[in-house]
Amino acid sequence: MAETAIIVGTGPGISASVARACAREGMQVVIAARNAAKLAPLAGEIGATAEECDTSQPAAVARLFQAVDQRHGAPDFVLFNASYGYRGPFLERDPAEVRKALEIGAFGGFLVAQEAIRRMQPRRSGSLFFTGATASVKGFPNSAAFAMQKFALRGLAQSLAREYSPQGVHVAHFVIDGGVATGRDGSGDPPDRWLDPDAIAATYLATHRQHRSAWTWEIELRPWVEKF
Repeated sequence: MAETAIIVGTGPGISASVARACAREGMQVVIAARNAAKLAPLAGEIGATAEECDTSQPAAVARLFQAVDQRHGAPDFVLFNASYGYRGPFLERDPAEVRKALEIGAFGGFLVAQEAIRRMQPRRSGSLFFTGATASVKGFPNSAAFAMQKFALRGLAQSLAREYSPQGVHVAHFVIDGGVATGRDGSGDPPDRWLDPDAIAATYLATHRQHRSAWTWEIELRPWVEKF
């Protein structure tokens, strides 16, 4: 029976590459975003199902997983890739927008994780992955709201890995430490200055295929020219 993959927070970069990689692996792919209409080209390209999901809303996340249950059954692979990049001088940040960033990028991860683990834990199998960033481990100027959501997501992933890995659920967090090549022409830059989203996707799939005797909970990915 084909595996089922759910990619939450699908855009044109990492998540689209992961969706394509999952489809090539023969998985039944479900892609979700706040605006499902924007997903139509990708869904048509790879034969995926597109769903609308606002990750800040518990009912919306529950509906997404219920829809997948009805079509495909419990998921084998779930990637949380949603975030809200609200940046700028700290004293000028709108508290409502900061709350929105946390609700989408951190609370949303909690909601997706609950729904995924409810389905994976009874079977003692499945992969639940979270996309992080340099901001998961370093807070930069003018980036407090983004750092807050990414630090929170990393803490969530670490806690869940310790609780559910012994129960058969592979929880992993990916620190994407550098800019992703999507939408960049790279002219004038050193070779491989930007992370290739297809290469990132290959690492996600390789992690999904890891034997449980050698699971990882966190991986950092950066271009070879990127300074530590």
